[in-house]
Amino acid sequence: MSHSASSLANLDLTTLAERLGRRCREHGVSITAAESCTGGGVASAITAVAGSSDYFETGYVTYSNAAKARLLGVPEALIAQHGAVSQAVVEAMVAGACRDSGAKLGVAISGVAGPDGGTPEKPVGTVWLAWGGETRQQAERFQFPGDRRAVRERAVREAIVGLIRHLEAD
Repeated sequence: MSHSASSLANLDLTTLAERLGRRCREHGVSITAAESCTGGGVASAITAVAGSSDYFETGYVTYSNAAKARLLGVPEALIAQHGAVSQAVVEAMVAGACRDSGAKLGVAISGVAGPDGGTPEKPVGTVWLAWGGETRQQAERFQFPGDRRAVRERAVREAIVGLIRHLEAD
């Protein structure tokens, strides 16, 4: 892990969102977010920064499977086969969000925030995130500890850290 990437862990959400904004401007990149379990938390953090309209135009809160299919074009068969909380679905979500919004880079989140809904395969705290664009995505599975609020906060944070890492890797 690079020095800059490891130092992200110590920054508060506002500082992370400001850094993301600087990187978006430097790279001339527009971004989007497709959120399920975070309910718009990523979009809220990004747009809390003044001037974020320069690089953030559209976010999606697709809480239901039907919304993931209707708004982001996630194939219903993909959801049926893998479940909404899966690598395949978050990759399709970020691809659909970028396709619809025209953003170059996006993040998608789907998870089990709790307190209910967990299974042995996907216990409460399981969150899949994907970053990328319309044609290329990279996903990662997280297992966050804590209650619903803690899981959602960690997911928002990791989403923004991942966007920064993608922009700083270029």
